[in-house]
Amino acid sequence: MIWIVLSIVLLIVLVCMAMTAITLPGIWTMAACSALLALWVPEYVGWWTVGALFGIAALSELVDFIASALGVKRMGGSRSGAIGSVIGTLVGAILGTFIIPIPIFGSVVGGVAGAGIGAFLAEKSIAQRSMRDSFRSGSGAAVGRLISMVIKLMLAGAASAVFVTMVIYNGF
Repeated sequence: MIWIVLSIVLLIVLVCMAMTAITLPGIWTMAACSALLALWVPEYVGWWTVGALFGIAALSELVDFIASALGVKRMGGSRSGAIGSVIGTLVGAILGTFIIPIPIFGSVVGGVAGAGIGAFLAEKSIAQRSMRDSFRSGSGAAVGRLISMVIKLMLAGAASAVFVTMVIYNGF
């Protein structure tokens, strides 16, 4: 039975890492799957593991919010720029997946570029800022998004390591 559970966990981890890379809620999905597995096979997936994964997921959202907001704000951006950055990240990550068909790389590049473009467009059109100020805000959003994505991928890796390690530890 351990091999079946371990195979399922490895599949979940791979899918959720890919989800995180394209700015989807991969860590949250991993945590939810761990809770379902804890209900199904509690001898392999304990509630401490589930709690740890939900804690990592919450930390990743906090980091994401802070890094993105600081990127826009540090360069003098407005609330519109921050919102434009979030929308641009999602659109850019999806488009980047198709435009640059290299797994994960296209999504990351698209997300970072989308954050910058989204913040720039929001600053220019909604906040009525100058071209220079809009560009600065867009640059800050792109850098903030890149830092955020790298940290979230690292946290997804940590969550994956906790999940797999605990299943192996409890199974053997």
